[in-house]
Amino acid sequence: MELRQLAYFVAVADEGGFGRAAERLSIVQSAVSQQVLRLERELGVSLFDRSTRRVRLTGAGERLLPEARTVLAAADRTRQVAADIRAGTEGVLRLGVVQGPGDRIYRLLKELAALAPRLQVRPRRLSLPARLSAVRSGELDAALVRVLTDAPGLELLPIWRDRLYVALPAAHPLARQATLRLEDLGDAPLRLSPREDNPPFHDLVTDACRAAGIAPPAGPPFTTFHETLAGIGAGAPSWTVFYEVAGLPEVPRVAIRPLAEPALTTSLAVPPGPPQPAVRHLLNVLARVF
Repeated sequence: MELRQLAYFVAVADEGGFGRAAERLSIVQSAVSQQVLRLERELGVSLFDRSTRRVRLTGAGERLLPEARTVLAAADRTRQVAADIRAGTEGVLRLGVVQGPGDRIYRLLKELAALAPRLQVRPRRLSLPARLSAVRSGELDAALVRVLTDAPGLELLPIWRDRLYVALPAAHPLARQATLRLEDLGDAPLRLSPREDNPPFHDLVTDACRAAGIAPPAGPPFTTFHETLAGIGAGAPSWTVFYEVAGLPEVPRVAIRPLAEPALTTSLAVPPGPPQPAVRHLLNVLARVF
């Protein structure tokens, strides 16, 4: 069964004859007759009574006509959805996301919903290697990544920058400053998580220290974020660098101060070449909002 056979069947039923249906369809009458006959043979029923001057539906034809209309309407709807997907106004955007700052992600999703309300966004939170692998394999359409400056096989499009923060003892003389510079922190031990835990961030901090001309001694091991902050407040003078995820923490005897430089860049990892329509909408929103 072909869609055109159903379309010819409906046209003949609507026009009351093969000739008028052919005129409506802009084809020859014989083509309409042949396709309707093939449909009747395939279905095993007669759709029209041809014994009178005006073609009339048989009982089987009357019963099958609304079904044929439903199928054709579904096919038209499928074509329209496909066109909307090509235009990027409908479909699914599979987006790898990072943890916080939450307001940026929420603003992004809100603006994207306003631009393309029928576009479904499916955010997924994965580790950095898994995010990049998923974009390369096509499992994700795009992914947000922090700090990264190179990802083989992908394009990295910088989209926003977040400042870094220093946590240091509240009693430290530098805690009186509104903003800190790395060159002022070189004498105090630095608590930094091992490179294998987050290579891009580790390299960002160590490269920035080197550029600032400091080589701070290694402080106590960086364990969890909150344990490390508690240790800074309770132990010997030390400091750490972090980026905001869910608001700035308040820890007794610990001062949180913004760092003048460097900043942390978040990029969008996408496959090379022209972006697909849904990703184009995402890029438009990112350019407008951030």
